[in-house]
Order: sequence, then C-alpha cells, then structure tokens
Amino acid sequence: LDRYAFEYLIETLNDSSRKKFFNVPRLGGTKYDVLPYSIRVLLEAAVRNCDGFLMKKEDVMNILDWKTKQSNVEVPFFPARVLLQDFTGIPAMVDFAAMREAVKILGGDPKKVHPARPTDLTVDHSLQIDFSKCAIQNAPNPGGGDVQKAGKLSPLRAQPKKLPCRGQTTCRGSCDSGEPGRNSGKFSSQIENTPILCPFHLQPVPEPETVLKNQEVEFGRNRERLQFFKWSSRVFKNVAVIPPGTGMAHQVNLEYLSRVVFEEDDLLFPDSVVGTDSHITMVNGLGILGWGVGGIETEAVMLGLPVSLTLPEVVGCELTGSSNPFVTSIDVVLGITKHLRQVGVAGKFVEFFGSGVSQLSIVDRTTIANMCPEYGAILSFFPVDNVTLKHLEHTGFDKAKLKSMETYLKAVKLFRHDQDNSGEPAYSQVIRIHLNSIIASVSGPKRPQDRVAVTDMKRDFQACLNEKVGFKGFQIAAEKQKDNISIHYEGSEYKLSHGSVVMAAVTSCTNNCNPSVMLAAGLLAKKAVDAGLHVKPYIRTSLSPGSGMVTHYLSSSGVLPYLSKLGFEVVGYGCSTCVGNTAPLSEAVLNAVKQGDLVTCGVLSGNKNFEGRLCDCVRANYLASPPLVVAYAIAGTVNIDFQTEPLGTDATGKSIYLQDIWPSREEEKKSTVHMGNKRWNSLEAPDSVLFPWDLKSTYIRCPSFFDKLTKEPVALQPIENAHVLLYLGDSVTTDHISPAGSIARSSAAAKYLTNRGLTPREFNSYGARRGNDAVMTRGTFANIKLFNKFLGKPAPKTIHFPSGQTLDVFEAAELYQKEGVPLIILAGKKYGSGNSRDWAAKGPYLLGVKAVLAESYEKIHKDHLIGIGIAPLQFLPGENADSLGLSGRETFSLTFPEELSPGVTLTIKTSTGKVFTVIASFENDVEVTLYKHGGLLNFVARKFS
Repeated sequence: LDRYAFEYLIETLNDSSRKKFFNVPRLGGTKYDVLPYSIRVLLEAAVRNCDGFLMKKEDVMNILDWKTKQSNVEVPFFPARVLLQDFTGIPAMVDFAAMREAVKILGGDPKKVHPARPTDLTVDHSLQIDFSKCAIQNAPNPGGGDVQKAGKLSPLRAQPKKLPCRGQTTCRGSCDSGEPGRNSGKFSSQIENTPILCPFHLQPVPEPETVLKNQEVEFGRNRERLQFFKWSSRVFKNVAVIPPGTGMAHQVNLEYLSRVVFEEDDLLFPDSVVGTDSHITMVNGLGILGWGVGGIETEAVMLGLPVSLTLPEVVGCELTGSSNPFVTSIDVVLGITKHLRQVGVAGKFVEFFGSGVSQLSIVDRTTIANMCPEYGAILSFFPVDNVTLKHLEHTGFDKAKLKSMETYLKAVKLFRHDQDNSGEPAYSQVIRIHLNSIIASVSGPKRPQDRVAVTDMKRDFQACLNEKVGFKGFQIAAEKQKDNISIHYEGSEYKLSHGSVVMAAVTSCTNNCNPSVMLAAGLLAKKAVDAGLHVKPYIRTSLSPGSGMVTHYLSSSGVLPYLSKLGFEVVGYGCSTCVGNTAPLSEAVLNAVKQGDLVTCGVLSGNKNFEGRLCDCVRANYLASPPLVVAYAIAGTVNIDFQTEPLGTDATGKSIYLQDIWPSREEEKKSTVHMGNKRWNSLEAPDSVLFPWDLKSTYIRCPSFFDKLTKEPVALQPIENAHVLLYLGDSVTTDHISPAGSIARSSAAAKYLTNRGLTPREFNSYGARRGNDAVMTRGTFANIKLFNKFLGKPAPKTIHFPSGQTLDVFEAAELYQKEGVPLIILAGKKYGSGNSRDWAAKGPYLLGVKAVLAESYEKIHKDHLIGIGIAPLQFLPGENADSLGLSGRETFSLTFPEELSPGVTLTIKTSTGKVFTVIASFENDVEVTLYKHGGLLNFVARKFS
C-alpha cells in the first residue's frame, strides 16, 4: 500500500503555530510551478489521502502531469467537507440512520456510525411564499408562532424626510397614515440582535410579519423532517444543521462555514467542498475549490470515498481594466457569462488572473463564481490573494489564524501575487476580458445567456413580440401588440399590456450575496419613495434575502423600510420565486393575461429565467440586478426606454427618470451570521442513539437498503429468468427515472398517501418526501413523458407479462417481487443522462431491478447504479436490442464469474434460446469491490460492524 508514500513531504510551518503541512511543491519542482492553482489543490488532496486503494500513487502522478494528462485520465478527489441542502440531504441522513440500525443487528456498535467528513446541512429549500405583501392582509394566520422579544434599540442617526406610514401590519405603533409625517423621527441603525424599527415612529418590530408567517407555515408543514434533522445534528459527529430562516446553502457556506485553510489534528490543508447544490461554486471566489454533485456522490464522500472526475482542462481568464462605477457586479457577471458561453468552457475549470482581478471585491468574485453553472464550467476559481485576506480580516477572522493561513498558502504556492503574465500558470487556453467594455444589461426573456443592454430593452422586447416562437420570440400579431386590458384591483383601475411587469423578485439564489447591489436596490427604493414614486399593488413583489446577514445590512443602512414601502418586504430566507415557490398572481391579473393573450413579464435578480419557471402565465422573464428589479417594478413595464421615458411623476407632476434616482455604488458592509431562531431552538427532537422511527410517518421512513445485509459479502448470485420491467430508447434522462415535482393525484404515490389519510392538499412534493422510500419508489418511472416501447406511447406504465396487465410501473414491479422474479431494464444510448439524481438509482433498486442493459451510459449515473448495487451491462459495440432481435418479452439469465474484474464480458441467455455477449461496465477495482458488497451502503456498513 502507498499510505505513507508521501509522508516525507510533511513539514512544520515556519511560524509560531508550529502546524504541520504537506509541502507538495517539493514533489513536482518546475512541473508544480506551472500548474493552475485549482489543480494544485487537487494535487495536495491526492498526496494527503494516498492509501494505495481509493487513491493510488499513479493518481497523484497523473495530477502532477496535468499538462499532458488533462482530459485523458480520471482521478479521485477527497474534498475537505460536504454541504447538503434539505431536499437532497434528507435521504443521505436517513441512510445513516438506517445504517445504525443495520450495524446494531450485525452486532456492531451503532455509535460508531458517523459521516467521515464534516457535513453541514442547511434547511433552505422548504420555504414557500404563502404570504407576501399582496396576500398578507387577508390571509389567515395558520398558527401562533413565537416572536422574538425586542432588544435594545440602537442609536439614532440621520434625519430622513417626513413620510406617511402606510399602516403596515408589521408596525406595532400608533400609526396614522392620514397625517403624513405624524410621529416621524430619525431612522435608527439596525445592529445585531435588535429588532427592526418602523422608520415612521421608531416602534420596534420583532421581525417582518411576512417572515414570521412564512416561517410559521414552514415549521408546521415540515415538522417531521425538521425533528429528524435536529436528531441528526445531536447524535452524529461531524454533522451541523443550519436551521430554517438562517439563509441559503451557498450564502451560509460563504459567510459562516468556509475555512479557506482547514485544520485537523494540527495538519493544515486547503479547504474544499462538494455538495448537492449547483451554487456551491460560489465559494471559489474565496479561493475554496468546490462544486455541486449528485446526492449519491455526496453521500459517498460522507461515507469516506472520493468523488471521481476527469482531470479537467483549465481555461485561464485574464481580466484587465476596471468597470464603470455605474455598472453593477451583476452586469460584470452577465458580461463574463456571455463571453465564456461563446468561448465554450463546458466541463472545464475556469481560473481568473490578470490586473483586473485585484479590482474585484470578494463579493464581486463570489457572484461571478456562482454563475459558472450557467456558462457550463465545473467551477470558476479565484486564488487567494491580498484582497481575500483583507476581506477575511474585515469579517472578523482570527488574526493569528489569518497569519498562519497566509504563511501556509505562500509556502505551498497557493497564494496569488500581482505579477506580470510570465509568472502565471500554463493554462489549457487563455481568454481575455476587458472590464471597461461591460455595460449595464439584463438577460431574457427566456434564457440567461440572451443578454440585452438596458438601453436596448424597449427595442429588443418589441423584436421579441414580432419574432416567431422560439428562444426569444412570442409571435404576437402586429395588430394585437398595442392591446391593453383593464383590471380592477383594490378599488382602482389599471391597464395591462404586453410587457407589463406582474412579478418582481429580489431573490436569494445569486445576487443577494453582494452587498453593493443589494444596498443599491435599497438606496434606489429610498430615492424613489422620496420622489413620490410607487409600485402598482397588483405586481407580486418580494424580497427573499440570502441570509439574516443580508437583512441586517439592509436594515443597518436604513433602506429596508423603503424597500418595504415599495412592496419589497422580506418574505423569508430560502429558495422561493426562482424555483416557482411564489404565491399565485391575483385572479384579476390572471384573467386579464388570458383574455388578452398578453406577454406579461417577471423581473428577478436570480440566475435562471426559463419560460414558465416563475409562473406558467408569465411568459417573459428577465434577470436583472436588484436595483433594476426595483426600477422595472416602479415602471410597471419592460417596454420602456429609461433614457427617454420617465418612471413616473412626483407630487408636482414633474417627470422622474431612472438617472434621477440611480444610486452610486456603496462600500461593502458585513457582519456575523446569526445562527438559529427561537422556533428551531424550542423544537423538540429525540437524542437516542437510534432514531425512533414513527411507523405512521409519511415523511421519514427507515429504507430497506439493509434488509438483507450479512456480516460478510456473499458470493455474487446469478440473475435467473429476469423479466424486462421497461424497454426504453435513447437519451432516457434522470428526470424520466427519478421522481420530482408535484405528486399527481392518479399516481401510485398518491394512492399510498391517500390510503394513509392524506388529502391532495397535503401531498406536498416528491422533493419534500425524499426521506420516505415508499413514496420515492412509487414515483420512480412515474414521469408522464416516459416512452416505454412495450406500450408505443408516452405513459408511466408497463406490462406485467405473466398476467398481461398494463399497470403503473410500481404496481407491476410489486407483482414481480411478490412472485420472486428479478427485473432488468433494456435501454438505448446515453441511459441516465441529465442531472445527477440519487433516486434515479435508488428507486430502480427498490423496484427489484438487478441490472440495466444499455448501449451506453451517462457516466455519473452508471457510477450511481454500481453504488446502489445494480449491474451496469453494455451491449457490444454496434449491437443493440433491435440488432439482436430482442423483443423484451423474453426472460434473461446470466452468471457472474467468481473473480469479477473491470470490463469482463458476460454471456446472457434468453428464454427464446438466444445467446449473446455483453460487457460488465465496471471501470476499476473499487467499482468491482462496491458491487460485490451489494453497493456502497453495504460496503461501509460492514466496515462499522
């Protein structure tokens, strides 16, 4: 074994800390010096974790030889930690809870079952906007949640103009909106642990009422899951749960969880992370290597295994110059996004260098890094430099640790110095972007890559109305483009037309990590209110900050009340509008849109705007910086030229233009994340070694993965007389396989829930019920677009051949299992393509599928099949089910050799007498070992027992 192959590289840091570290530059010499910084992080992890089995010496040398091996070899990577969000995190934690049960049954100590790597789980995908400014007045309060007691009031600061209080429901003072300026006083500055103040009479407000109400519903709707998460945080070492209301996974990761340099047992090494959220990439802006992976890959890391990746190409992106002060960071992000899309960086690392990098703040960098999934890169890396250190110092990082961090990073050449190009790494490709060429823009109306200069917005929208239906066009007849429909709302009459804004959301997924643009939105709101501008009440507005810290600095700067005045009230902390979790539009708006076949618009500060994503009745969706979201909401339309047309008029009738209220960029303001809240802290949860499963629960259930687990792996069993559950074609995606979205009322999952006394309103979604294998198994292959060749049409059904019945896929599989019949799946090319989904492998396994026979696989999904214990079989090149004359109605039998090896060929015999050869698609000894154990979970459970 090579476990101690690189022990000779361990040295003591030359400072007062006397910490240890692997001096990896000694290994490579000049080879190391030309490696991109991101590859140096991969190399250090490989050296530190080299054990001769999961990480071999050959893997280390392949990374060192990156220049010649890029794109040609696959290497393992052991990240320092794991980050989960609740939807994908719950099945992982349920598996660990079930593993404790299995280890106890085998005679082992269940207390030894813990994740191998530090794991943080953020409960941030449960938030739905049940209450917002349009719905709060008349919505029933679903329960009496506690509110925080008012803290000490902060000092008074600036004297604002006198403004009328509009009688907000959040206000506990004696407001009289009929007397402008009555009881008005000085704004107070919000400091940590103090209540938000009503700016009109300085009465404390514990929290925005919309936040309290949405949190109240969130805790009620998800109580079982939250109790399970709290139990997990109590009994598992290395597990921390960040409760609801704290913030988004990637935001909390950036503000609170990031170490930059890790320390374990006095050994220093670079921080790195993988997790189940595409926005994990944000932390690369801090010099922390990280990206999003699927649930099974994340769970594998928690179980002590590496993730696998093809040694990537690294595109060097040289930034020069500096951006115009009126261009927001989001404009920079969208400009770089468009450029990188055009160059083509899919499946590659991007690494930034050049004089322009130092012009970007950390929040600028993290915003750019956060968008990398939109231009296809695995990650976008900004090496640690002086800007990073200053940021960490300003955010309260321990000075002694900061000094050790700097010393360590410079010792291993992971610290970027401002220098000429001759000192930069040898990248696979270099592209150059001049920051001063970037102009203010938005993206839309259907795709994030379709960028539109704000100055061209009106002309571009008109062009979209004319164009044929496609990526940009809506094909509205010329004679109907000027149509408008009158609506009556809250006692007033308004007109809707093509381009009318009906939804405006400052959302929590991308841009709220950036104080400058968030404060710009607040300052614009303040200037707008001062000028007498307002937002039409039928527009569904919301402000969903990335974390409590964002609310803190908005309140500290005195702008939060003005955002609220325009309808942008804080609705909570979590994914909301950007994933479709918004309150519905009013009936008046919906009827008008349908009556006039109007192309209405949503404007949001997110990163995804695909048609129908926000709401199926909002056809045009634009991504914009937070201040532009507020501006378009005030304008009420995107069909406007901000240069020549006013947003509105003041009390004297004077026209107010965008340039009149556009703020200058503000300096970053930052404070500490405040973890936890009163509801979470008071939530009751067990603290037993084993989780006390509630047999009546429809959310949390002990899965059956370990039901047949033995202390030692048994010999591989043959697959005899297997029926084909499904006969599928090419490009079957994980969306076809894995349950997602709402639970259809006619589905097998719906029948299961109905039989347990639930009504359709209580079904929730498949995502929320990922902790219940009975629901998820019933949802597997339940996609209505699944094309099963047995049926000849799309439907989530199949044929149970012994009886000849056409049944739901689950019902057929259940019959086969009762009859003791094993199952296989026949498929074409690229089986399992699309997003990584853990239940796309777990579901088929629990349906009784023993093997998949396909022409080719999406590699990640093939790895998942092996990890759960399903054999990935592949037709020989040039062969498929049709060429072999297979109908899928036969039964199939095969035997595994005693010494299974990667790439071995196997013989399949059918009930019709046909015999043919297939490839067992195992690529290395680790995959063979996992399959022999019946999958990754069984492999690790046996290690604990």
